Amino acid sequence: MTNPHKGRTGVDRIVRAVGYSLAGLRLAYRGESAFRQEFWFAAVLLPLAFWVGRNWIEVLLLAGSVSLVLIVELLNSAIEAAIDRVSFEWHELSKRAKDIGSAAVFLSLLLCAGTWLAALWQRFIA
Repeated sequence: MTNPHKGRTGVDRIVRAVGYSLAGLRLAYRGESAFRQEFWFAAVLLPLAFWVGRNWIEVLLLAGSVSLVLIVELLNSAIEAAIDRVSFEWHELSKRAKDIGSAAVFLSLLLCAGTWLAALWQRFIA
């Protein structure tokens, strides 16, 4: 069986992909409180990255660490949605998948915090 959505090519494929991506961002923002919180956190930190970073590499690391949190949160939300689609009943494998996704978000937050603390230390204390 062939997937009817896989036959798109060229500009039509790109336009549709962008539309699907924007729809996903809207759904995550409206339906996931953690994503909303991280989104507004990013809205503050991303512009600050240009002030705190002393060169393009530091700006990239600061902005990248913030962006990574959003990306990992989106993936975690997708995992949770897929699990919930199958069943709301408690199952060890469902719990495992959700916990591992949550751990990924936690690690991305630690990386972001460490990156920002190191940059702020270098900029204002060292």
